Amino acid sequence: EKKGLLEGERKGLLEGERKGLLEGERKGKLEGMLEGEKLALQKLMIRRFGELPASIQARISTAPLAEIETWFDRAMEARDLSDIFDTLK
Repeated sequence: EKKGLLEGERKGLLEGERKGLLEGERKGKLEGMLEGEKLALQKLMIRRFGELPASIQARISTAPLAEIETWFDRAMEARDLSDIFDTLK
């Protein structure tokens, strides 16, 4: 009985470790994707509009992915930074 209990505990620990590793990997991929999107947005805006103000860089660094994607789409055709960021208008 004790042997079976130890075996069950070992299997449970291994399963928990596997799930933890998978979750960590998933979160790492999402964070990496977000950072890549932020860098792409900054690069696009610098190429189109020149050096970015610190306030814009700060907004980009703290923005969620959905907002970064919206800004990127706007930046493709924007005439200036105010066309990208609603609050600058």
